[in-house]
Amino acid sequence: MPGNTPLYLVMAAAGLIAAFGTGLFPTRVAAGDLNKPVPAPVLDTVNDAETEVAVLAGGCFWGQQGVFQHVKGVTRVVSGYSGGAKETATYEQVASETTGHAEAVEITFDPKQVSFGTLLQIYFSVAHDPTQLDRQGPDHGPSYRSQVVAATPRQAEIARAYIAQLDATGLFAKAIVTRVEPLTAFYPAEDYHQDYLVRNPDAPYIRINDLPKIAALKQVWPQYWRPDPVLLASN
Repeated sequence: MPGNTPLYLVMAAAGLIAAFGTGLFPTRVAAGDLNKPVPAPVLDTVNDAETEVAVLAGGCFWGQQGVFQHVKGVTRVVSGYSGGAKETATYEQVASETTGHAEAVEITFDPKQVSFGTLLQIYFSVAHDPTQLDRQGPDHGPSYRSQVVAATPRQAEIARAYIAQLDATGLFAKAIVTRVEPLTAFYPAEDYHQDYLVRNPDAPYIRINDLPKIAALKQVWPQYWRPDPVLLASN
């Protein structure tokens, strides 16, 4: 997360933000450029329940929470830690990379408005780079791993099928390294991590690493975009 940011990253981020504003990006680029319109999952599910929960890990949870708070049909997004033990589910301990946790977000959504497969479509296209192993941008370590933490066996089935589907398309320059594991536990992060992107839009880390993801969501998936994020503070 935050630290001394190299000048070249600052310059690259400025270029990304400017390009998103002018619509200059092509439609098919290498993984990590945050604007890949990937195909919908062939395997998805119809759920008549009022709510469903998905847990996704893909780098710093500030950006993941910020992205999914802008998705139609999502009613709640919590930053937190998946896996590991309750006793070590604190930011300081997880950052030691010895606890087995991943920074993740717990997404509550209305499956009649947005499916689990659609959330994966957003996750694999603009929310993070699924070809980076145990890292995401400037953040390194297994707590920043790419992981679908499946709340049900059906979610695991959909995620594994979708990863195979996306790998077969050749859209990504490298193989997808996203892990699919069953949900064993999710622990909400400390209060100061919640709604962090919305509360700190001018923080250098947010401007460089996360605001381009929000811009990409709006550009690539306008049909799923909601301009006003659903904030945890208002739930």
